Amino acid sequence: MNKVPPLAEARSTPAARLDEGALTGVLGYQLAQVSVVTNVVFETQVAAVHQLRQLEYTALALVRHNEGLTATQLATALAVSAPHMTACIDRLMRRGFVDREPHASDRRALRIRTTAAGRQVVDEATARICEAETQAVSRLSVAERLMLLELLHKAARGRVAT
Repeated sequence: MNKVPPLAEARSTPAARLDEGALTGVLGYQLAQVSVVTNVVFETQVAAVHQLRQLEYTALALVRHNEGLTATQLATALAVSAPHMTACIDRLMRRGFVDREPHASDRRALRIRTTAAGRQVVDEATARICEAETQAVSRLSVAERLMLLELLHKAARGRVAT
């Protein structure tokens, strides 16, 4: 069996061992490669177990930590249209994971809150994701994983709300 030289291995695609060339320095490409791994984690740990889509899980997690926000706030945070977010919230409501209540100062708006069932599901799903992601990126040390999370969060903060 041919052993791949360390430098060549570092510059090759994970699955097919193709030379990435200039793609090594393209952030979007590298993020796409990592998303292949994180999408598998999500599908096996959340979608298959809790029958939640990524948008539903993310919306539920944000509501869990921002009780009383509006659909407009969620849509803005997740860069989706208001109708798309409303449909997502409707699905979460049908499953008993969130409730809507009237907004105190805006009669047109509704505040969204998690139910006990919603909190239980999102807490369990988040724990499953974190554990599986840690295993999936086990080549990284704990410090490297925390640094990666911090850097990705910092880069995402550059997104301007529309």
